[in-house]
Amino acid sequence: MRGVIALDQGSHASRACLIDDTGALRASAQCAVHTLVQGDACVEQDPQELVDSLRQSLHECLTQAPALQLQGAGLATQRSSIVCAERGTGRPLSPVLSWQDRRNADWLESLRSDEPRIRRITGLPLSAHYGASKMRWCLDHLPAVRRAAQDGTLQLLPLASWLVAQLTGCEPCADPANASRTLLWDSATLDWSPELLQRFGIERTWLPDCVPTQGEFGRIVTPLAPPDGLPLRTCTGDQSAVPFFAGTPDEHTVYINLGTGAFMQRPLMQRPTDPAPLLGSVLCANAGPGGTGPGNTLYSLEGTVNGAGAAVRDFIAADAHDEARLWTALEALPDDTELPLFLNGVGGLGSPWWQANVDSRFIGSGDTLQCFGAVIESIAILLAANFAHMTQHGPPLRRLLVMGGMSRSDWLCRRLAAICNTVVERVAPEATARGAAALAAPEMAEHWSAQIERRFEPAPRRGLAQRQSTLLALLDSTAAESAKRRIT
Repeated sequence: MRGVIALDQGSHASRACLIDDTGALRASAQCAVHTLVQGDACVEQDPQELVDSLRQSLHECLTQAPALQLQGAGLATQRSSIVCAERGTGRPLSPVLSWQDRRNADWLESLRSDEPRIRRITGLPLSAHYGASKMRWCLDHLPAVRRAAQDGTLQLLPLASWLVAQLTGCEPCADPANASRTLLWDSATLDWSPELLQRFGIERTWLPDCVPTQGEFGRIVTPLAPPDGLPLRTCTGDQSAVPFFAGTPDEHTVYINLGTGAFMQRPLMQRPTDPAPLLGSVLCANAGPGGTGPGNTLYSLEGTVNGAGAAVRDFIAADAHDEARLWTALEALPDDTELPLFLNGVGGLGSPWWQANVDSRFIGSGDTLQCFGAVIESIAILLAANFAHMTQHGPPLRRLLVMGGMSRSDWLCRRLAAICNTVVERVAPEATARGAAALAAPEMAEHWSAQIERRFEPAPRRGLAQRQSTLLALLDSTAAESAKRRIT
């Protein structure tokens, strides 16, 4: 039997998973990584620690692995994180500035009038979460980065580019999913945009070459791997990998990954020219299963809910609640129970509102379980608001596939099916790892199934539609007030 290794470098840990011919997980290992948070805006990681954690996870996974014929490896990483390095040596000149880092948000406001043009080119709103303003901050504030720029030895890299170079010893290159999260990449030409480079003051020579999603990224030489190394056959973003977890992505399906944030992907064969208020993303460019659009590229409409697992974490931490007990009790809560409303601004409002600073609060009262239910219901309502926009693009939508830790809640899945009036199907775990593996070995993935664990049919819930309407109106007015304060 054949096998493929999926490497998943995330905010909290690096993982290595071995997937076999059937799509089953045969071995896995994980190594935690540290994050340094300073104030409200600065979030950093140690670049060498991330590389070492990937190597350690890979070694431990191979130690557990049964005797499979390894076809290669795929890498999925945090999108929007960046690192500065020295050309030739690969020596890091900066920490990893996390995708969560917003330290240059004030500077970015100076480009607010350019936002419509930036969105047309990149498919993204103007946001400090993306890489360009982080690169600009390093150029403006780190002496080692400025010296390298003057000496002609500077490399400004998406995190994935640096990891690939360190793992394989090859020159850094930029895959479409991670390059597109810099605000410097043109999703129509599939290359760096000269216009945006000029606007952000970034030299083309500082950036890596753009390459397809799938190809020969080099070989990872490590004990227990084949003598000539383990071929790295794909590199992509963590969320971009998800729609490939069962092989070819489906245009009639929305994929929802419920983690710290909730990320929604709707695959499209054609580039969305006007994705606002959602994101226009690239799932796979110039190669890959399902990529039958122009230039052999598969696109996506993407929505984000910042306060998913993060909102639960904050609620639990506020009064030291027993989280496991609350999840269990929620499953027994009658569907017609009256709940308060929760204005969920945890991490800021993502799509379709895009407001960074929104105070979360309850409207109305209830006991601890009712308030917990209100938090979970708010996540379903925010997801449904994005789903409504996704229905306006492409062919009819038939189902939502949900995965990730919070998808284990039947109560949440029933709420989501009711609000969206669409079938919700919960799939087996490890969607990111399976997606990276599928891109690395498409000849294996064409035989994989979605491994549906449970199906939830839409059914009305008493009082839910009214709470949804009230909360959406409140979110609209709150976002409008937040935008007004920002302008003034």
